[in-house]
Amino acid sequence: MAEARNFPALWITGAVLGFIGLILGAGGLWLILLGGSWYYLVAGAVLILTAAMLIARRPEALSVYALLILGTLVWSIWESGFDWWRLAPRGDLLVIIGVWLITPFITRSLGAMDINAALDGVKVHPSATRGSGLALSFSLLVALLVAGVALVGDPTRVEGELPQARADVPDDAQGVPAADWHAYGRTDYGQRFSPLAQITADNVGQLEVAWHYETGDERGRPGDPVETTYEVTPLKIGDRLFLCTPHQNVIALDAVSGREIWRFDPKIQGELALQHLTCRGLSYQPPGAANAGATATSAPPADAAAPTTPPAGEAPTAAQAAPAPRDAMADPAQPQVAANGPEGTCDAKLFMPTADGRLIALDPDSGEACSNFGENGQINLWQNMPNVNPGSYYSTSPVVIAGNLVIVGGTVLDNVSVNEASGVIRAFDISTGALVWNWDSGNPDQTAPLPPGEHYVPNSPNSWSISALDPELGLVYVPLGNQPPDQWGGNRSDAVERYSSSVVALDVATGTVRWVFQTVHHDLWDYDVPSQPSLIDLTVNGETVPALVQPTKQGELYVLDRRNGQPVLPVNEVPAPQGAAQGDHTAPTQPVSALSYDPPKLTGADMWGATPFDQLYCRIAFHRMRYEGRYTPPTEQGSLIYPGNFGVFNWGSIAVDPKRQVAFTTPTYLAFRSQLVPRQNPTDLYVQGGNRPQGSLPALNENFGAPFAVKLSAFTSPLGLPCQAPPWGYVAGADLTTGEIVWKHQNGTTRDASPIPLPFAMGVPNLGGPIMTAGNVAFLSGTIDYYVRAYDVTTGKQLWEDRLPAGGQATPMTYMGADGRQYLLVVAGGHGSLGTKAGDSVIAYALPKGATPAQ
Repeated sequence: MAEARNFPALWITGAVLGFIGLILGAGGLWLILLGGSWYYLVAGAVLILTAAMLIARRPEALSVYALLILGTLVWSIWESGFDWWRLAPRGDLLVIIGVWLITPFITRSLGAMDINAALDGVKVHPSATRGSGLALSFSLLVALLVAGVALVGDPTRVEGELPQARADVPDDAQGVPAADWHAYGRTDYGQRFSPLAQITADNVGQLEVAWHYETGDERGRPGDPVETTYEVTPLKIGDRLFLCTPHQNVIALDAVSGREIWRFDPKIQGELALQHLTCRGLSYQPPGAANAGATATSAPPADAAAPTTPPAGEAPTAAQAAPAPRDAMADPAQPQVAANGPEGTCDAKLFMPTADGRLIALDPDSGEACSNFGENGQINLWQNMPNVNPGSYYSTSPVVIAGNLVIVGGTVLDNVSVNEASGVIRAFDISTGALVWNWDSGNPDQTAPLPPGEHYVPNSPNSWSISALDPELGLVYVPLGNQPPDQWGGNRSDAVERYSSSVVALDVATGTVRWVFQTVHHDLWDYDVPSQPSLIDLTVNGETVPALVQPTKQGELYVLDRRNGQPVLPVNEVPAPQGAAQGDHTAPTQPVSALSYDPPKLTGADMWGATPFDQLYCRIAFHRMRYEGRYTPPTEQGSLIYPGNFGVFNWGSIAVDPKRQVAFTTPTYLAFRSQLVPRQNPTDLYVQGGNRPQGSLPALNENFGAPFAVKLSAFTSPLGLPCQAPPWGYVAGADLTTGEIVWKHQNGTTRDASPIPLPFAMGVPNLGGPIMTAGNVAFLSGTIDYYVRAYDVTTGKQLWEDRLPAGGQATPMTYMGADGRQYLLVVAGGHGSLGTKAGDSVIAYALPKGATPAQ
């Protein structure tokens, strides 16, 4: 009777195994027809055989299943080596089932007659230590031992030590006080390096929260795009911090206490066609800079004066408040500036670009608009723009202050239409707001200000990221993006072909091109140059070379001579896959740097999932797409783009130490799908169907007016997990003089990126940059788990972490307070498109009072 009671468990188990076997077998057959692995078909057949034998109560079922466990183990090691995160998901479900099969619930129902026992009439059953159950136990033990070996190792880890600071290398602070942080990258060189050394690798573990300020600005307001993000790196000037929020508020805080001193609201008005809503930071003009004339400029023509805006205190007219039609050609009037008090002239200024296309100058002391800039403290960036559509052009990144010029780039809507604004770069007089020069990559030879009535080139490549400045060479280094649509370039002009996805050195005084280096030829992958260049003097072959280090989405770090754009580390042109969509072409070669984080080419063995089912799904999806390695062109069939346009590096860039001549980097690896969808007319929605965004928000990836729309998404399984195996994110240290990646460690956990909040240390994506200090410590808060972490720069070892209240997708900064303590400042507000938790926190850390060593 006891045996009979166990039969239902046996039959149910057999039915479940048979069902699993059918799914794996059918999927495995499909995979074979696509040219993939035979494993899933074989495993499915073995599971069906095991199920049939279980239902027939044959104990040999356990031996057959043991062979499946051992066969799976051999296959997994052959494909993946001893990599825990690749091995474990291949066998986890099978091991769990195997453990169930050797429990008494199953073994007591399996009937077998031992010959000797049969003579005595005694029935014998297998168990975990007897008969076919012992064979299964042995296979499970082997699998667990192999898993244990894999668990303690990390085949992706690279160990080494970066060189120490060179005694013969001078400090490189550009006159910025050691206690301060005057620009997005601390200085115009964009190094994200601080000479402060109070916090060290030895004491960083003592950091504690000194103060916590909440801005009151969170995403979720009506009209917010999905990508409403906190990406700001605050400035520290004197005793104050200055920051901006996604909804464009500017705030001044006391640097020691976090107390709010003033707040400015630019009163963004009207519905805006926003793709991104963020503010990465402010820009600072020191006192006297405008009068010092550090950069020679020529006087603008009389008709190039700044456009008029409504006086403060006056309401805009109906025409001013209403959004302009997409094909309008007139410049839109701008909303008023709401100053916090009586306007006055400003010696020092803070500059804030707004989401509705203005540039506002504020007094750092009072937060009031500066009357000695433009009209009522602002200028209209829509002047001379084509295809006016409020919110379709704006600056998300800080402007560049170059002596008596303020240099402004901006973003245009990406993959919405072929009738967008221009990506023009402009320089304005820092005192009057008058236009001094304009450089448009679609018309690069005309840098004199356009007269009224003329317009910049529509749709020309733009610079949405952060530029760098070398005031001694008189050059501003501008990272450029692509011309929309990103994935089809059949109609691009010669100028666009030359400047797309490039870093361009412009003469500060005139705006003329001094040199250009293209990081991608005929970009079809949205490989915009996303990061601020880092300027650093390197010692190469005994000579000092003024260098520029440019990170890219595709994983290259180009190290160039910033005087002429020639490579310092070798750059080779390598053959690229061919065969673009109809009407387009691909470049025959692409440039690859000697310092490259380009990942190995994916194979079916790299497909991953939490269970055999999503692994099989990812393998089938992989083989159904076109993929020939990096630079596989987008196709109507669908192409795998790896690295994807999320980027190995993005706007957070890298940190470089000028005395050690090394880089602290945060490479991320995510594959994307890209499928071109033929458009039959310029108005219908082809990839969004009925999901047109509400209000003025744009229909992304529709490419109105182009031959193709594009379906673009991360390559993930039905469970939402990346289809390529982890790690997906690292920290890595590189020697910039040799191009060697000296150490590389996976970074971050899945605690905040999975349905079950388990902190698996798998290495997760990062968005937001690192900083380094002279205390041999680097800091990073941009991982998709909510932590700020500290690392030993020499070895990459993690030294400290602290839990954040929201996503930390911003680049931290550090400064010295008036109380003599070094502070680490972290902004935790989340990122809309990453789905990290929203917030509004600004958190300052410091060593305990009384525990701070002398600086």
